[in-house]
Amino acid sequence: MIILTIIDKPIEEELKSSYIDYAMSVIVGRALPDVHDGLKPVQRRILFAMYDMGLTSDKNYQKSAKVVGEVLGKYHPHGDSAIYSTLVRLAQDFSLRYTLVDGQGNFGSIDGDDAAAMRYTEVRMQKISNYLLIDLEFNTVDMVPNFDNTLKEPSVLPTRVPNLLINGSTGIAVGMATNIPPHNLNEIIDALIFLIDNQEAKDLDLLKIVKGPDFPTGGIICGSKGIRDAYLTGKGSIVLRGRAKIDEKTNSIIITEIPYTVNKSDLIQEIAELIQNKVIDASSVYDYSNKEGIHIEVKLKKGAIPEVVLNNLYSYTKLQISYQIMNVCILNQMPKLMTLKEMLSEFIKFRERVITRRTKYLLEQTLKRLNIVEGLMIALNDIDNVIKILRYSGSVDEAEQILIKNYNLNQEQVDAILSMKLQLLIKIEHDKLQKEKQELINKKAEYESILNDRNKLLAIMKSEFLEIKQLFGDNRKTEIDESVQVDIVEEDLIEEEDVVIILTSSNYVKRIPLSEYRLQNRGGRGVLTSSQTDNEIVKRVITCSSKDYLLIFTSRGRVFWLKAYKIPELSRYSTGKHISNLIKLEENESPTNLLPISDLTEENYLFIATKRGLVKKVSSIHFSKPRVTGKLAIRLSENDSLADVLVVEDFVNVILSTKLGKAIRFDVNQIRETGRSSKGIRGIRLANGDELISVSKVSVGSQYLLTVTENGFGKRTSIDRYRLQARGGKGITSIITDQRNGNVVFAHTVSDKEQLLLLSSGGKAIRIPVNMIRKVKRIAKGVKLMKLDTDEKIVSCSVVQVEDDNGKHEKENQNSISGSPN
Repeated sequence: MIILTIIDKPIEEELKSSYIDYAMSVIVGRALPDVHDGLKPVQRRILFAMYDMGLTSDKNYQKSAKVVGEVLGKYHPHGDSAIYSTLVRLAQDFSLRYTLVDGQGNFGSIDGDDAAAMRYTEVRMQKISNYLLIDLEFNTVDMVPNFDNTLKEPSVLPTRVPNLLINGSTGIAVGMATNIPPHNLNEIIDALIFLIDNQEAKDLDLLKIVKGPDFPTGGIICGSKGIRDAYLTGKGSIVLRGRAKIDEKTNSIIITEIPYTVNKSDLIQEIAELIQNKVIDASSVYDYSNKEGIHIEVKLKKGAIPEVVLNNLYSYTKLQISYQIMNVCILNQMPKLMTLKEMLSEFIKFRERVITRRTKYLLEQTLKRLNIVEGLMIALNDIDNVIKILRYSGSVDEAEQILIKNYNLNQEQVDAILSMKLQLLIKIEHDKLQKEKQELINKKAEYESILNDRNKLLAIMKSEFLEIKQLFGDNRKTEIDESVQVDIVEEDLIEEEDVVIILTSSNYVKRIPLSEYRLQNRGGRGVLTSSQTDNEIVKRVITCSSKDYLLIFTSRGRVFWLKAYKIPELSRYSTGKHISNLIKLEENESPTNLLPISDLTEENYLFIATKRGLVKKVSSIHFSKPRVTGKLAIRLSENDSLADVLVVEDFVNVILSTKLGKAIRFDVNQIRETGRSSKGIRGIRLANGDELISVSKVSVGSQYLLTVTENGFGKRTSIDRYRLQARGGKGITSIITDQRNGNVVFAHTVSDKEQLLLLSSGGKAIRIPVNMIRKVKRIAKGVKLMKLDTDEKIVSCSVVQVEDDNGKHEKENQNSISGSPN
């Protein structure tokens, strides 16, 4: 027969009430730790069951299954898997800073491997766990009924160990969560003692003692701001990274510690994926970890910058994590977000209550025993009459009444006399009772003094804390480094230096330090700069800072952005890396021009010129926000291509130079600003067979137009020799392009302080000071700059900017000029 009960109540109210009850049940009864012993109910029940079974640290191991069964049957009816997983975690030295269970067998690994089945593993309590349950028999905490009301279990353990803080806790409840990090025992004990002695201490005073979390897996905490927030407010966020070092001998990065809660296998998988996707310049990753500790080795590629690779590991893998701190725990059956001082203060209050209850219990037991001892001594002092009373009494009750009446005894004393052993009649036993009585009197006085004097109670508390520190204290595992820059930009790790960027006809690109090309006299043969073949020659060469932006213009008029240091640094003899690995080119698209620029946000103009003599001026603001897919810079005709690009400002002149030695100078303001998609307007009218090869601007400091021809000749001509004209004209002769000189390959405005870098089709390069190049008239042929082999040509040139700081660089340049070419 089914009986239905009808509740006359709005359903939303019933659901709300029921959900709140459920939520509080989960919060208090399962997910969050108690502020006093730092344990969740299942953890507390496991330790209590082991204590009740006699599985202390000095006893033999027993099967985990036996412990799980004991907990499941008596205290925690929520499933054996939940109990065993908790038991396993209590034994893992990578999960708890101070493990509470001593496990024997396979209890899982930091790689995420599961523990062996409970029938294969064995456990017992760790020594430190004994101090979580110590004094339990002295009525120090409340005992509450278990789930079926057949047994009693402690509501909280009377721990002397500040377990909440030294081991931390993690849990997700309903509508809230906790994430308390582990700490170093020495620091927490020192903070407790300091707070006992200085009850009005400020939170900041405690921060001088408790440096920060101390994780079992070590690692490095980057800065202390997050720690400060967590300790002062109860919540905060810290950046935790693994410990890694650069091994120059093996050209590798060695990781010896990983962040707390990070799975080592997952971390290695992340690194392997970065290598596979060419995000980092590494070739392989190996795991040499063993029982001695973690040892992960990341092998670097030749030429890789270790600091950059390490920074990418921090950025893209769990070698660096953000650890959220949320100090939520149960206080008086309610969840509360607590500061460091509040948690320490609550533990001190708890210990004070425990010591008080223990002392009261011991005093009570002492008084009981003293009462009995005094009764026995009264009986022994008149033992003959006592025996006579016992012999002639008709019953036990009669004997009790006579003894109470004749000797003024109480019931407990009479019961003790009636159960007295004959051995007490021996004189030595009487002396023992006398001695015991005195000891009991002393204990009584001691216990009463403790209860009447709080300072004595606090002194006992401090001595117990110091004992715990002496037994289990150790050094910190986690380092706190204030100097670590968390949000490291890769550029911060790059040394700024002058570099040469070389782009070949097959679209291979490489970066070489400018210092590789020492200054020489003009007319030399230069040094080998690449292993050239007949089919591959240098297409473009530029000099810039390693931290400059490179605007890479393509055959379709698009532009890409790339930091110069992103170009791989290789030797002078290597081919380089194909540029398609660095930018996303379309089919049949190739890079044609490279423009270094130090600041994309500064508003000026890009002056773009095509080989057919068209020019345009477009605001650089259009290129201030880089796109991985690039942007259109100019719309090119089918039979036209990009010749040169440079950055210009208002009110400057530009000089356009052609292959057949023509040049035209005009004011840049003759060209109006257009958008990115325009084709441009005529800048110079070209003769048949001629094409525009370079553009340069006449700015402050420009003294000469430097012109270089393909057969290795060149000259400097004063800027004044190039009069201002209207754009669109034919220009004037800038250099004779006969059989001796060949066609013009480069023209640029320069000063005496600059240098010139020339590259030949034979793969050789020479770097010479500009002031070694003869100053001649506009229509002169020039002088030899580089000695070339038969059929060898100059294919690309670049002007090296040299700052003038009181002649310092000039002196260096003069000193580094070689007397004979290399």
